[in-house]
Amino acid sequence: MTRRTKIVATIGPACNDEATLVELIEAGADVLRLNFAHATHDQHAATIERVRLAAEKAGREVGLLGDLPGPKLRIGDIAGDVVELDSGSEFTLTTKPTLGDAHGASVTWSGLAAALDAGDTVYLADGSIRLKVLESSGDEVRCEVEIGGALSSHKGLNLPGVDVDLPAVDESDMSWIDFSVEHGIDLLAVSFVRSAADLEPVQARLKQLEVDIPVIAKIEKPQAAQGENAVEIVRAAGGGIMVARGDLGIEMPIASVPLLQKRLLKLAGRHSKPAITATQMLASMVTSPRPTRAEVTDVANAIYDGTDAVMLSEETAVGRNPVEAVKVMAEIARETEPDLPYGEWLLGRTSNDEHEIASSVTQGAVGAVYRLGLAAIVVPTSSGRTARMVSAHRPRVPVLAVSPRIETVRRLNLLFGVRSVLAEQWSGLRDLLAECAMLAEREGVARSGELIAITAGLPEQELGTNLFEVHRVP
Repeated sequence: MTRRTKIVATIGPACNDEATLVELIEAGADVLRLNFAHATHDQHAATIERVRLAAEKAGREVGLLGDLPGPKLRIGDIAGDVVELDSGSEFTLTTKPTLGDAHGASVTWSGLAAALDAGDTVYLADGSIRLKVLESSGDEVRCEVEIGGALSSHKGLNLPGVDVDLPAVDESDMSWIDFSVEHGIDLLAVSFVRSAADLEPVQARLKQLEVDIPVIAKIEKPQAAQGENAVEIVRAAGGGIMVARGDLGIEMPIASVPLLQKRLLKLAGRHSKPAITATQMLASMVTSPRPTRAEVTDVANAIYDGTDAVMLSEETAVGRNPVEAVKVMAEIARETEPDLPYGEWLLGRTSNDEHEIASSVTQGAVGAVYRLGLAAIVVPTSSGRTARMVSAHRPRVPVLAVSPRIETVRRLNLLFGVRSVLAEQWSGLRDLLAECAMLAEREGVARSGELIAITAGLPEQELGTNLFEVHRVP
């Protein structure tokens, strides 16, 4: 395996054709993100069909991540879809439905005017536009544009310090959950999580629909990023967390974001949960064919801090160089990974509860890699949990996950160091071990005569991950 860090690429107008999607996957995109805040059900359904066809042509399974809109304030429709706001001009935000232009736009929250006073600051378009409130009354907020820029339809609106009383998950989100189940989405991200309770409506709906799609908590609110609240969110998020630095850097002092990122990645590791580092990682590549040196360092530092995946947003969705952005991200990962502290991570990255069987077994399997010189770890898994536990210990050698469920194969594309393949259901333990050894050789992670570790959970014993065997590849 030449790259362990996974790449999440966002689909948008710049790459939403089959040929470009094939190139993205071939360049190294492991998970493709659908932003449900943009486009309709029919449009996203067509995109999903294109992704599956592109993956087949590229010869690689990819995961699909559906990103629920959540309780984010957004601008309504803009005439011509985009308008330029000039610094020094006036701009009015209104709760009345209206088509936006250079003079004003609608906002989807009736409490906007009551929440703001003269002198307050409002940010638009991920913080690139700054407004100063001049007057707020009735259903309008009159502002001065302090920092102008391009504003497009449905862009986000941030009110630092203002508690926006919106439900964590509304009926629109519920419809997207139903859509995701119907169309085979592999992972779901919940936006603007403020507490572990915000994940419960999504998990309850999935349980009602009898599916096990992993739920990822997006950390982009100050109250979710710190203290015991962050711990509870990480514990509750079965699919892990996304460190969404864009909104974090608007909602709180921007200088505090790097330290919070480090703490959140460490926290995810302690609880053996995957983590995605997101937002503006290679932002200059929206227009430039090359990243800045600072951006390259930013990506590398996230990998050094233990992120499972790095994410591209505008870079692939609307950028001029979507495929090149993925290639650059993959190159940074390959250059960074040989220097990672794998041995230190084995002993100190996870909490390793001594009474937790799965944690002890998987740590033992990864430890045997170094003591016995094993070539690879093969993980038969149905749900993906054992593969997640093995990945959390960050083994230096390849991890090959083998599953009879195609959805598990696709979901595991998010995990650091894990490659996954589809296999038939095994009839017994001996068949399982023999096929794992055969697949290790076939997939190129081990050669004949080399030793591998095989670790799994035997369902009949109901102990979770409880099997570890050292096996010689025939």
